Amino acid sequence: MSFLTIAKASKSYGATTVVRDFDLAVGKGEFISFLGPSGCGKTTVLRMIAGFETPSAGHISIDSRDVTLTAPNRRRIGMVFQAYALFPNMTVAENVAFGLKVAGADRATIEARVKDMLALIHLEHLAERYPYQMSGGQQQRVALARALAPKPQVLLLDEPLSALDAKIRVSLREEIRAIQKQLGITTVFVTHDQEEALSISDRIVVMNGGRADQIGTPFEIYNRPATRFVASFVGTLNLIDVTVADPAAGTVKIGEQIVTLKEVLAASSGETVTLALRPESGSILDGARGDTALTGEVVSSNFLGSVVRTRMRVGESLISFDMFNSPGFAPPALGERVTLRFSAADLLVLRD
Repeated sequence: MSFLTIAKASKSYGATTVVRDFDLAVGKGEFISFLGPSGCGKTTVLRMIAGFETPSAGHISIDSRDVTLTAPNRRRIGMVFQAYALFPNMTVAENVAFGLKVAGADRATIEARVKDMLALIHLEHLAERYPYQMSGGQQQRVALARALAPKPQVLLLDEPLSALDAKIRVSLREEIRAIQKQLGITTVFVTHDQEEALSISDRIVVMNGGRADQIGTPFEIYNRPATRFVASFVGTLNLIDVTVADPAAGTVKIGEQIVTLKEVLAASSGETVTLALRPESGSILDGARGDTALTGEVVSSNFLGSVVRTRMRVGESLISFDMFNSPGFAPPALGERVTLRFSAADLLVLRD
């Protein structure tokens, strides 16, 4: 049973619609990420859940209670913003205590809860510092503790890591996920960083043009994209335009080579369709396994640290593939003809 439900929600500003017929059911304790480019509507949906925006149509409920028109301070929502939004004139402890004071909690309750929250984020020793005396990562931890202190039913995080450097982002996102699991709180996380979404989410909502293009687990989103947009937005991808040879047999023509897919094609012979193939799906090494092969000419090879990304030309298509870097591995030379072996199941037919 869903704990947070968004049903047919839309949001318009005058003649401009930024969210369209948005549906989502979130289970209690689930970690959901909204992933998409700037302007896709992900933050607007988050703000509608928080009560900062009122839907133009549709309904929002939390724990079976309709909160569509309920004021933000009556929704039991905790929110962490991108820019920390800490009170500069308050200490760490005072910032964490703020929501509890507004709620009218007694002094003993506030002191005990603040102590618990600071222990949770491992900043007990900084209780008397002010925000300007702390790093960005420490400030965002305090913002998280402040949001959690009043024991909200739902935690909302609006790109909370985007202002931090790469190493701090990785450690803090892992810490956020660990805290979320420990508390079992239903969480909605907004990001445009696909690695963040893939690494910490139970499910991901990929948004495009105010709609949810696909909702699924990180594994499903990455390996079985439902639309061309999802396939191209999440991860690196080869998009290969091919000519249908025999729809019933699932055969297509790439250049002069015939490839058999794992499905019957809903297309006519001679029609062009687009296939997707992840660069890590194949190998050119001797003895590589796979029921499908393509042979082409190497046109570039780039060293990327842990992997070497090589591109080969097959007919009119350029296909990239990744090989793990190792001391004994020599990348193929430019102009060399190589055979890429992979599973036919890794070739996806993209549909808009």
